[in-house]
Amino acid sequence: MIINTSAYSRAGLIGNPSDGYYGKTISLILKNFRVAVTLFESPKINILPNERDKSTFDSINELISDVRISGYYGGVRLIKATIKGFGEYCEETNINLEKKNFTIEYKTNIPRQVGLAGSSAIITATLRALMKFYNVEIPKPIQSNLILKFESKELGITAGLQDRVIQVYEGLVYMDFSKETIEKQGYGHYEHLDPKLLPPLYVAYQTKLSEVSGVSHGNIKDRYNRGDKDIIDAMKIFAALAERAKHCILERDYKLLGELMNDNFDLRTKIFPISSENMEMVKTARNCGASAKFTGSGGSIIGIYKDENMYNKLKDEFKKTDTVIFKPKIF
Repeated sequence: MIINTSAYSRAGLIGNPSDGYYGKTISLILKNFRVAVTLFESPKINILPNERDKSTFDSINELISDVRISGYYGGVRLIKATIKGFGEYCEETNINLEKKNFTIEYKTNIPRQVGLAGSSAIITATLRALMKFYNVEIPKPIQSNLILKFESKELGITAGLQDRVIQVYEGLVYMDFSKETIEKQGYGHYEHLDPKLLPPLYVAYQTKLSEVSGVSHGNIKDRYNRGDKDIIDAMKIFAALAERAKHCILERDYKLLGELMNDNFDLRTKIFPISSENMEMVKTARNCGASAKFTGSGGSIIGIYKDENMYNKLKDEFKKTDTVIFKPKIF
């Protein structure tokens, strides 16, 4: 039996830049890019490396370029952490796994480290494959929690629940991570919204802006934990923006939604370091009349465009800086 599973890239539409602050956010799935995992039974457990796990290079410069984009590790460590974590979860919850082994491999076309959640997509697709192979059912909220645990606890990756929730639930999701809800049930309140209610959206990215999200988050978490008023107040505003944006979507108030998205990014600039290249990408979009904010930690942006004329103008302007632009496929 051959098992094939997938997980897609995502974009944060509005809300907390990271959801580890008991905030609120809205995210959407991007079916333009995906991770595909293949798993089949075999005598031993084998994890086949992807081209992103390469260890052979034509030159020092090629190695340097690869490390700058992918870090020192590729997707194999993500798969290892998922298998380990899945096994431990089943042990802790008294789920007896059938004694059989497997070979697993992955392919991905998600642009690397430009804020489109490629790492968590690998873990999500792997977890889905393991669940199918061993015939184990895990509730979606718990899946999201586990994926976060595999990344943050096992691998030390700076992360929050937002990416894992949208990649598990897919579509368009409003998330409320209020402290009371988290403490009461162990996860947030997740509400599907109809993607057909969204205005025309674009996403644009530059691969040269690739960076690990933990770097761009800087010391914000430490400041938050120390009770820094500026950070705490900003997180409250981010959450309020997400709540207002939800009503804008339901009421199709796209003008206000675009303004809120711009406000979201502008507030981010006050507490997060933003590179000049990232700022230029946002300015380019806004100069064309579109709204613009990060999809995640930087490297890619999302916004609303008015019509095809504006979209074509965006394409022309972004082409000058080798910026890729596309329309999100959500369903």
